[in-house]
Amino acid sequence: MSEILKNPGWKVAIAGTGINLALGVLYTWSIYQSKIVESIEAGGAGGFNWDRASVGDPYAICCLVFAFTMILAGKCQDLLGPRVTALIGGVLVGAGLLVISQSTSYTAWVLGFGVLTGAGIGFGYASATPPALKWFPGGQTGLIAGLVVAGFGLAPVYIAPLASYLVGEWGLQSTMMFFGAAFFIALSILSRFLKNPPEGYVPAEPESSDQNVVKELPAKTEQEDLEPVQRSEPERSMDASLVIKTASFWKLWFLYFIGAGAGLMVIGSVAGMAKQSMGNAAFIVVAIMAVGNASGRIIAGVVSDAMGKNLALEIFLALQSLNMFLAIFVVSSEGAMAFFIVLSATFIGFNYGTNLALFPAFCKGWWGLKSFGINYGLLFTSWGIGGFVMTKISGAIVASTGSYVWSFIVAGILLAIAAFVALRMKEPKSVA
Repeated sequence: MSEILKNPGWKVAIAGTGINLALGVLYTWSIYQSKIVESIEAGGAGGFNWDRASVGDPYAICCLVFAFTMILAGKCQDLLGPRVTALIGGVLVGAGLLVISQSTSYTAWVLGFGVLTGAGIGFGYASATPPALKWFPGGQTGLIAGLVVAGFGLAPVYIAPLASYLVGEWGLQSTMMFFGAAFFIALSILSRFLKNPPEGYVPAEPESSDQNVVKELPAKTEQEDLEPVQRSEPERSMDASLVIKTASFWKLWFLYFIGAGAGLMVIGSVAGMAKQSMGNAAFIVVAIMAVGNASGRIIAGVVSDAMGKNLALEIFLALQSLNMFLAIFVVSSEGAMAFFIVLSATFIGFNYGTNLALFPAFCKGWWGLKSFGINYGLLFTSWGIGGFVMTKISGAIVASTGSYVWSFIVAGILLAIAAFVALRMKEPKSVA
């Protein structure tokens, strides 16, 4: 408790978690999608008269725009700071949800939810993790990254039941208007607590009795070779122009593409999968899956700090592959029991969440914090492209076969390949 009170970094981390709790509206898409499908099937004027195969497009485009916006948002965070970046995110999310609250057209939803909301989530997400990591030493990178991004995964725990209730009482359009106003206000307030540490800040290691303070590096002396000064991680850095030319970047990019894409494929459709067995209570699966998602981020951070990032990534990718193959038996059985649907979704959500804690830790550990915003933004494009590609493939398969079985088979195979690649991946040489 004394560390939390004395280290201002904890205020930044908590504010970042709060911002992600608002931005996690992305993970409740399956609830809105199920309502859109109902409207398509009912037909009639004023409804969602979309092509059934394109119903997941706003979600897929949102993932894609979110990821590529992270490049610009990361640069904004590096240059203008986290407060401005978060505020831009709040404006864009509010505007996007306002647009879709006024229309049922496919174009409006692609623009509002896919483009504007996706860009807003990118700016908000980019503002949360980097400043929090800068306040803490390398030994706590996994834990802090996991805690901050856990807010994004945990958001459906409250948004899913709230959205389900509001949609039933007010309708889908009014619900979107409410969320747009609420999330703009939340990000505007929480952005005031985000700040980077002052120049020259050196985080104290957890075992040290010293508290985190701004330290002046001692002048070079004759004793320097015998008693080296412990410097902070930001001195180990590599610019984005060099990072993208390394093989290690593209290996990480591929692994993130598979790990995130497979998880997003399931998250975007989980309510539809559960609807046959659970009816209007399908939102419960979304909420429980979110608990798995959030806990995976925290636990993966702790595990990576304890046993190393590489080994943690190998384990969690292999487990996610196994989960996908086991899920085939759940989705292929007639009238699958709600318990097994919830259990399967929870494990898939857990393993998906591990990606969001591990890859920021890789990015910081391998290339430093000086250009962390844009470096992680470039790496994060794999998350968006993975979500877009896997969601589109799954949508096409389901539209043609009426089943999710082949979606899980494809995802399981790709994850097994990713686990093998991770097993053979080595940390790049240090750069100064």
